Order: sequence, then C-alpha cells, then structure tokens
Amino acid sequence: ATLVASPFVPPQETLVGKYGEGAKLIYELQDQGGELLALRYDLTVPFARYLAMNKITTMKRYHVAKVYRRDNPAMTRGRYREFYQCDFDIAGQFDPMIPDAECLKIVHEILSDLQLGDFVIKVNHRRILNGMFAVCGVPESKFIPACSTVDKLDKIPWEEVRSEMVGEKGLSPEAADHIGEYVQLHGGLDLIERLLRDPKLSQNKLAREGLGDMKLLFEYLRLFGITGKISFDLSLARGLDYYTGVIFEAVLLQQDPEHGEEPLSVGSVAGGGRYDGLVGMFDPKGRKVPCVGVSIGIERIFSILEQRLEASGEKLRTTETQVLVATPQKHLLAARLKLISELWDAGIKAEMLYKKDPKLLKQLQYCENTGIPLAAIVGEQELADGVVKLRDVATREEVRV
Repeated sequence: ATLVASPFVPPQETLVGKYGEGAKLIYELQDQGGELLALRYDLTVPFARYLAMNKITTMKRYHVAKVYRRDNPAMTRGRYREFYQCDFDIAGQFDPMIPDAECLKIVHEILSDLQLGDFVIKVNHRRILNGMFAVCGVPESKFIPACSTVDKLDKIPWEEVRSEMVGEKGLSPEAADHIGEYVQLHGGLDLIERLLRDPKLSQNKLAREGLGDMKLLFEYLRLFGITGKISFDLSLARGLDYYTGVIFEAVLLQQDPEHGEEPLSVGSVAGGGRYDGLVGMFDPKGRKVPCVGVSIGIERIFSILEQRLEASGEKLRTTETQVLVATPQKHLLAARLKLISELWDAGIKAEMLYKKDPKLLKQLQYCENTGIPLAAIVGEQELADGVVKLRDVATREEVRV
C-alpha cells in the first residue's frame, strides 16, 4: 500500500499514452486548484512510477488495491467501474524468461487453488505480433491500432475483426487476410518450432527473437509442470501500449452445459506481460528497469464464486464469529452486555443480537444462518449459579462452564 496509495494521479504525464484504446476509460477529474487529476486505471503504471521516483532497480512485490474504469458496468459478468486488482510484479535485470515463467506459475497456482474449474493461460509475444504485422504488410504506425483490433478476437468472429481492420483501421484487405492466416493459430512447442521454419516469419528479426523467447519460456514452463494449461495463441494481443515482450491472459473455460448448469459467461480473470520501457518513461534520465507482472481480477473471480455458491445452494460463512451471547428470558440485556464485554477483552470473536429481549429460538436460528458454531447462554438460573451454558449449535450439546 506504500505504492502511490492515493487513487489520484496527475493524468497528463502519468496515464496518457500508456493504455492504447483503453485510455478513453480513464476517469479524469478537474481538481479545485485547477490541477488535472485522474483516478488510477491500473496498478502497473503507479508501480513503474514508484520505481523511477525512488531509483529502485530490483523489486518483487504484490499489491492489492482499487482501480477505476469509466466503462459500461456488467454486474453479472463481474465488470465494474470501481474494482480491486491484485498485481504481482518482478522488476530487475535478470536472465531471459525466468521471471516471466514464475509469473505464469503464480497465475496457474492461484487459479488451481481457487478451484474455479477449467482454465487456459494464453501466451503470446509483442515481438512476434510486430514481426507478424510487418511481414503481412502493415505499416509500423498501424501496429498498435491493429493490435487492439486483433485483441477482440476472443469476443467477436474473425469476419468482424477483419472488417474493423480494413474499414476503421485502414489496413489493406490483403494485409488483413494475411494476418488472418496467423492469428487463428494456437498450440504449444510444436507451433513455435513450425513458425521458426515459416519462410516469411523466420526472415523477420523481431519475430525470430520473439519465437526464441517463447521456446525458452515453454522449456521453463515444462520444468514447472504447467504446460498442460498454457496455449501459445497468436490472436492474443492485449490492448495496452506498454507491453514489450511476453504477454499472457488467463481465461476460464465454460462449464459443461450438459449437466443442466448455466454456462458462465466469464472472460479473462488475469492478464499481464513484460513492460521493459515503462519505468524509463518516469525517470528523468530515462534509466530503464525491466519488469514483468500479472494482474488478477479479484472482483471477477468473486462474481464467479458467488454464482457457483448460489447454484449449489451452499451457505458461505461470511464472518469469523466464534460465539453468540444469548439469553433465554426477558430483562437480561445487562447480563449479555457484561458477558460479551468479557469475551471481547479476552480476544474472543463474539456477537449478540441488538434487541433488548430477543427470543431464544431467534438467537439460535441466527447462529445457524450465519454459521456461528457456539452460543453462550446466560439465563436467570445460570446467573444464580455463576455459570454460562455453552451450546454447540450443530450438535445441540450443552455444557455448563
């Protein structure tokens, strides 16, 4: 949280020109002092700025915080205007693909541990994309616009992507068709080998370097034992301008609709990549710090977990309350307040109903609904005997303490 803790950042120099077409989703605010501010759009740019401001050259950190998008919310799909992200980044000058492989290992581990069902992590490389655009006859000035159009392939069919490229982005129909042959390919090490032998791509220096990186990455991923969930996917483009190397995105696969389950319409739950130039943009001397990182969409994952719970009818325990202080008769609020105060002072997580004279059944029902395991009952008899009746809510066993 020490990293640019405030959600406000000066937009002109900090945010603009880093997010490609996403820039139109930045919330810009006019400060009272006439200063132009914006709400942060992600945690990566503030991280890069922090490294540059503090002259830090190596760092490995995670950061959970809110970000803001001026987007059309879609609650059912976990798309909000204000939401939490969890970022993990490795900054520093290291040997190729080792930190990149670790980032992918972390995403794999998180998605496996959360048991969100089947997923795939798509990977690609900015240099392979740029090399591909070059050999397909796209002028360099149109690489980034072409990129953001290709990035839509997971949402709309190739025909629509092609017409946007030609109609809106001004690419020639030949170039678009040419790109179409590549971006529909996906696979693993076999595809990398095949593209390294591709007569056109292998002639391009950028594509060759990118494919070399990919080959190395897949070797490390094999050693980590996670290649089963990784797909080298040439359609993955990620619309952000600051990526320079490997890019990746984790996608949840649909539930099997045969078993009567509603398939969940959920897209990407994590994404990231390498951004070697971003820190340099904030450094007065332009000193670069290579970085690679990943961002996990917490809210989106929550909305999936919530839908699953709802479908299964399971109850989720939302508190860690250990005991409910309850009374069986009227006029015993004072006894409850004294007992709960003692429990709180002893560091025990306790609750009581905010009513003077609640019915005992209602109090026990509350324990069942919220999953509180114990009820500490003080009635007139218990007060006279100087004891508390401790009830196990699930088994209904009682002991006097």
